[in-house]
Amino acid sequence: ISAPATVRNARLDYVGANPLGRALYAPVFDSREQPANSARFTFLDPAAADFYPEWDRVATELGAHLRSEAGRNPYDRPLSDLIGELSTRSDEFRVRWAAHNVRFHRTGTKHIHHPLVGDLHVSYETMELSADDGLTIAILTPEPGSASEQALDLLASWTATPHGAGDATAVSGETREP
Repeated sequence: ISAPATVRNARLDYVGANPLGRALYAPVFDSREQPANSARFTFLDPAAADFYPEWDRVATELGAHLRSEAGRNPYDRPLSDLIGELSTRSDEFRVRWAAHNVRFHRTGTKHIHHPLVGDLHVSYETMELSADDGLTIAILTPEPGSASEQALDLLASWTATPHGAGDATAVSGETREP
């Protein structure tokens, strides 16, 4: 199996993904809250609570990451704009922002509830891309032989088929209003 991989900038915008990474994070990429951003999805899209069974932990970590980034780059206008958007639209973000937590996670585990393949438990490792300051790549891997590996295999086979090229809701039969 190829591993899902995503590329994000320091503001948590998704700027790239391999096909399996795109399929794994389809709810983020297909969210009404655009451009695709971890924090924007988590705090503004109601679907995030289903996608992240440990939503509270994810939200706290994202708030701490943005707080850290704001300290490192206080004049980053797009970052300020994102923080302003989240602050005006999300009570949950405001609470976490006011906590002044600063923490970075480069490795760990994620629990994701994917709309097509169900619950996934994956380890992740994030690395900086030396060619482009501020970009990181995250590689996600399941435990060999686990149900999560089987679910990712299923998702990988789905992405390899012609109908898998679109958004994840095409197979599930769900539709989204524009």
